[in-house]
Amino acid sequence: MGDWITRFNTFMVSYLMPVGWKVIGAVVLWIVGSWAIKIIRNLSVRGMGARKLDPTLIKYFEATIGVVLRMVLVIAILAIFGIETTSFVAFIAAAGVAIGMAWGGLLANFAAGAFLIILRPFKVGDMITGAGVTGDVKEIGLFATTVDTVDNLRVIVGNNKLLSDNIINYTTNPFRRVDLKAQLAHGVDPFEAAAKLRERLKQIPNVISDPAPHVEIVEFTMAGPVLSANPFCHNNNYWQVFFDTNKAIAEVGAAAGYPPPWIPEGRPNTLCSDH
Repeated sequence: MGDWITRFNTFMVSYLMPVGWKVIGAVVLWIVGSWAIKIIRNLSVRGMGARKLDPTLIKYFEATIGVVLRMVLVIAILAIFGIETTSFVAFIAAAGVAIGMAWGGLLANFAAGAFLIILRPFKVGDMITGAGVTGDVKEIGLFATTVDTVDNLRVIVGNNKLLSDNIINYTTNPFRRVDLKAQLAHGVDPFEAAAKLRERLKQIPNVISDPAPHVEIVEFTMAGPVLSANPFCHNNNYWQVFFDTNKAIAEVGAAAGYPPPWIPEGRPNTLCSDH
């Protein structure tokens, strides 16, 4: 029994206690290191913000700094356990080549993120359409871009997919056009209807006066002439102007007493009275 206790004590002193101290040291280093990384990231963001850098660049650099410092912290923790860090760095480099061959898509997203920062087709806060997604850009990350859609869904889009697709930026230009159509019945004077609707569109809040709203005949169908209703507004007011234009089309038709058009299939907006 005494011999067993002696062996156990020897094992504790020779193996378990050194390993235990290393584990404790690694945990403490991880906690302190994570706290330090958070402080460094916050200070970096404040410093870049004080220099009034673009928010897109700030978020990108913040993410890059976080990844690099985490790697340094992991190497430091491995050094506590006696792992040769130079060999580990060489291993990371070799693994990086292998991972790069296997995960070409991931590296392509990383490279695309860098190009998005350099080419700047959009920035954080812009409303865009790209890769089949429409919404406000919240973050351009190392590998993906975060977009909040108009129906308040958060979508993460790979940078490479986004860069390889056509990108529509709704925020860059000072205004955009609302495109709606109004179906007239046969017998309704399209020029009179266009004039009435044009004056009504000018009264819609947030519709800009230069360029003035366009109302023109765009086509003739079996039901009658079709007008295009095109007011212009700032992107932030798009949906309000869009719905108010629909209301204006209905109001003008009702006030003028236009008859409803006969439409074989479907029913677009119509300039007609309620009876």
